[in-house]
Amino acid sequence: MLDSTSKYYLDYYNHLICKLFIVYDSERNPFRSLISLALTDQTLCKAALALAARHKANSGRSFHEPGTVVPIQSRGTHYDALLFKQQAMQQLASDLSDTTSCAKDTIMASIFLLIFLDLLESGSDRWNVHLEGVKRVIETNPLLSGPDMSTSQDPGRTVLQIRNFITRQIYLIETLGATFVRPKLLSQFNFLEQSEALLQETIEQSFLGCPEYLLTAIQSLSMCRDALTVPEPLDSATLTGHAQNINKIIEFIQDFDCTIWASSLPHPDDLPTRDTHNLPMLAQSYKLGALIYGQRILDTVTKQDSTQGGLVQELIRVIGLLKEEDALFKCILWPIFVAGLECREPAQRDFLSSSLERFWAVTSCMNGVNAGRILQGYWQWQEQEGGPGSFASRWVFTIGRMGQDWLLI
Repeated sequence: MLDSTSKYYLDYYNHLICKLFIVYDSERNPFRSLISLALTDQTLCKAALALAARHKANSGRSFHEPGTVVPIQSRGTHYDALLFKQQAMQQLASDLSDTTSCAKDTIMASIFLLIFLDLLESGSDRWNVHLEGVKRVIETNPLLSGPDMSTSQDPGRTVLQIRNFITRQIYLIETLGATFVRPKLLSQFNFLEQSEALLQETIEQSFLGCPEYLLTAIQSLSMCRDALTVPEPLDSATLTGHAQNINKIIEFIQDFDCTIWASSLPHPDDLPTRDTHNLPMLAQSYKLGALIYGQRILDTVTKQDSTQGGLVQELIRVIGLLKEEDALFKCILWPIFVAGLECREPAQRDFLSSSLERFWAVTSCMNGVNAGRILQGYWQWQEQEGGPGSFASRWVFTIGRMGQDWLLI
């Protein structure tokens, strides 16, 4: 039985957390489907309660407050969040040490929620460790992967959908997360081979709504970037080959039609109506961010600093359009941060700073606050090194070496 405090936070999770980490909330929200599992599993329950308590504690804070300051009115929920997190971590360690429980779906779900807890806490704590942990659980438990998931154990439709949802979101988190961390920090794991359901894209069951077509391209670009980080200088033939590959990926991204993508997504009759005008804009924000990211990797090969003012201005315009739609705006921290790394004009920087403040107001995720602090430091560094635009292509390598491994999504 849950005590009154736990009931309160579980209700908070149901009403606020579930809709926060999904593009469009609906009766099919996979985060809400976890509640029934949490009622019978202590680890998953404590992880969900920690998420709820941390979000509530954050909601009482200001965007401009130092991260170490906890307002008096938030201290109770702050300590609740710490306690629930500690209990979840202790129980998870116990579960993982028990070989008979390592095939449980709730272990994967618990670790999954702890990644989102990191977004609320900072975006730089242990998300990459949790991510690697989820991948190991999937790899070492055939029950959690592959086309035979629903045969021998017959887990039921809901649990199977949760598994597929988590697998897809881990793929998304790994792909976007790899762009702002040290090259080769994350292990390579092909989630597209783990579940056929990954091919069935549904916006109502997506954390950020980034089209998988673009995720594939971004992942390929990161692999190209990582291939450039070798101890010995690369010869001209190898560099030419890398440049050709990167150019092909950029063309692949340019060919993506955001409007067709949005209109072709499956939409069951029992789900709410979507914003068909802004949904293509959500995809466009990721397309533009991917083009900028790809060009900067290409620049490191060709030893150039390409002018990307047009792409950046268009990305800022799209961000402005999405700013009026909270459901979609909460999904675009990654494009906002890419724009911040590239913008040159004070007015652009002011706009993006205000966008991050808006992101904080909508999500209460501390990774948005930290994204603003990172950009302020990066802009200051640029000024010291020769002014805006100096060494423009370097961020694809240097941004992951700023002291911590950030998950800015």
